[in-house]
Amino acid sequence: MNLEQMPLTRQIDLVFRKIKEELSHVNSGTVFVHIRNNEIGKFGIKHLPFESKDGVLPAKAIKGLTEVQYQTFRQMAIESLKYKKSWTHGEILFDFTIRQSVVSASISFESNYNMANFARTN
Repeated sequence: MNLEQMPLTRQIDLVFRKIKEELSHVNSGTVFVHIRNNEIGKFGIKHLPFESKDGVLPAKAIKGLTEVQYQTFRQMAIESLKYKKSWTHGEILFDFTIRQSVVSASISFESNYNMANFARTN
């Protein structure tokens, strides 16, 4: 099945499966998804910056999302699509952080339009 036949929820699921390993190494950041013609093109993770002091990064290892936290975050991302109905072009940002062993997240939807498309239909 190619992407144009695949529902957006299934595409989001595939994105999260692809970035699962990377999420296991970060405890905060933004998962971004670019959509065009109902197909996900570009996606990835923007990590929050590491803080240094006198040019030295912290030595301790950063814990990432556990399996349960990952599953919770992935399911929340899929469920969030219910809040955005008719939409074909744009970006979704899933901001996340771990607070007291719980994944906290916020979601931003951005719609994009192209005037060239309007000129062709009118």
